[in-house]
Amino acid sequence: MPENARQLIRPLPASYMDRFQAMSTFVTVVETGGFASAARKLDVSPSVVSRVVTELEERLGVRLLTRTTRVVRLTDAGNGFFEDCRRILGEVDSAELAARGTHAAPRGVLSLTAPVLFGRLHVTPIVLDYLSRYPEADANCWFIDRVVNLVDEGIDVAVRIAQLPDSSLQAIPVGRVRRVLCASPGYLAKHGAPVHPDDLERHTIIASTGSSTPPEWRLHDGERQILVHTHPRFMTTTNDSAIDAALADFGIARLLSYQVAQHVSEGRLVIVLPEYQPPPLPIHLVHREGRHVTQKVRAFLDLAVATLRADDSLR
Repeated sequence: MPENARQLIRPLPASYMDRFQAMSTFVTVVETGGFASAARKLDVSPSVVSRVVTELEERLGVRLLTRTTRVVRLTDAGNGFFEDCRRILGEVDSAELAARGTHAAPRGVLSLTAPVLFGRLHVTPIVLDYLSRYPEADANCWFIDRVVNLVDEGIDVAVRIAQLPDSSLQAIPVGRVRRVLCASPGYLAKHGAPVHPDDLERHTIIASTGSSTPPEWRLHDGERQILVHTHPRFMTTTNDSAIDAALADFGIARLLSYQVAQHVSEGRLVIVLPEYQPPPLPIHLVHREGRHVTQKVRAFLDLAVATLRADDSLR
């Protein structure tokens, strides 16, 4: 073999492989939330994981993680390095999958976030389907009624129900929902149905802070906006309890249409003042990987987009 050919196929130095292993270990610590959980994932001892990360920090000359007895958190330097490591490892995974062909299965931890009730009703079934299809994949779901920063929290995919601001994130539309007023047939039989927003002053109001709506309800009469000042008799932090109160004939609640779709279809709740509903809110799947999307994220997005777009309650 010619000397120049031997030079071309010369193996990489061990230090390059050590760096790759250290990056992979560091990312696993962040994605799983700790050294012990990363050790279980990697099938090594926690001391090995700790030593690898410590040696990585010493080589870089910066602190990547803030350690406590309960959790580890990224430092500012660690956050940027984590993003770079994820991108590099993701590109390596994509290159390997491309080389192995289209039948290679997604693997690794997929992190997701969605509003609590949307997560329970719509995301959980998709995640379980995804995990049953891909045995080498795991999922970490954050169902919470606040906007989670994908970069800061290391989230792969988020469900956003709102008009989206301009950003570098990638957004895929999957449906629309409306804010609706609803009450039980029993409550309406006893108190009558409102025919105009002004009638709400004479009704018992249920308000949920989990729906991110203020006590003032904004309704619409064509192009004209109507501001209704409400005085809730029952204020709750969760949408589930607001729905329970409405089902119990207590009053009128304002919720998103997907949250009460099944109850409405079964006749247990009735939409009131439908002609005064505000414009619909879009639902997007948001991710941050751009064209370098990893196989685990691409497979989930393909499944989630098809499933959510076929759901009549989200149209």
